[in-house]
Parts: sequence; C-alpha cells; structure tokens
Amino acid sequence: MSTSDKYKREIMKDLAGGNKEVLNDNEALGEKYQSFDDFADRSSRDERHGLLKRSFHPERVPASQMDPELKQAIAKIKPNERDDVARDFFKHLKERGLSDRDLEKQLGLSTHNPKKMNADDVGKLASFAYTAHPDVFQDVLADQPAILKFLSNPLVGAAIGAIAAKWLHR
Repeated sequence: MSTSDKYKREIMKDLAGGNKEVLNDNEALGEKYQSFDDFADRSSRDERHGLLKRSFHPERVPASQMDPELKQAIAKIKPNERDDVARDFFKHLKERGLSDRDLEKQLGLSTHNPKKMNADDVGKLASFAYTAHPDVFQDVLADQPAILKFLSNPLVGAAIGAIAAKWLHR
C-alpha cells in the first residue's frame, strides 16, 4: 500500500469518526469558525501553518498529484493575490540562498518580476517549493490561504476534508 493510500485511509477514518483537533484552552476551532472561508479569513497564521504542516507535504500528497492542482488553483486566484504569492515564494526562497534570477533560469520562468509573472510561472514556483522546500510552501500558503479553496484533486480534497473535520468541526 502506497503512502498516499495509507494517508487517504487515515483521512477517511478520521472523517468517519468525526475526530477534531482542539486548540489551547480546549477551544475547538469548529466553534470559532463558520466555514472554510471564515477560517481562511479570520484564523491566525499559526493556526493555518499548523494545519498545512500536517496536511500538505510531499510524503502525504505526492508532487505528481499536487503539481497540476497547484497550477489550476493559482490560475483561479486574483492577479493581485498571485503577485503576492510569487513575492512570498521569492522572499522565503531568497532566505534559503536562492535568488529570484537563479530561480527564473532554473525553473524556466518567463520573468522574475512577481507583477509580470503569469499563472504558469507562479505554479512552477509553487511546485518547486512544495517539492524542494515544503516548509517554505507551508509558510506561503499560511500567509496566502486563498489558494486552498481552489484545490480539487480527490487526494487534496481528502486533505481539505480532514481539515474540515478536524478544524472546523462541521
């Protein structure tokens, strides 16, 4: 059984059992947020980061499944949000010693200017971060949660389902 199959079973078991995770002071997130959009809008960066760290990692959702989903999701977000996502990826990757110009060449991007990048460029950047620097990927998505609502792959959807079951208790 593959890692992704085990993960999928784990998620389905959690969903069937109605498990939920609890925050400090035993305050359930489900009592705090009305929907995923409400969670994305009002949750703290730390709440989102914890959720992403557990749910979106190449060991849980293989890059072969995540890459096309990221590209589709990034294509659906607003252009100004896409600029912010690209800028955040570049900022975090620069902290790892990767310059925007080097990434432009390495990934075959049309530009290294976030305002001029198209959805395909940002998708390549996101896929690279997901695979090579999952912690950077998780940090950026914690800051830019709009991408999450556009992910649709069944395995990715199962991860979001687990999020809903555990964090939103709905």
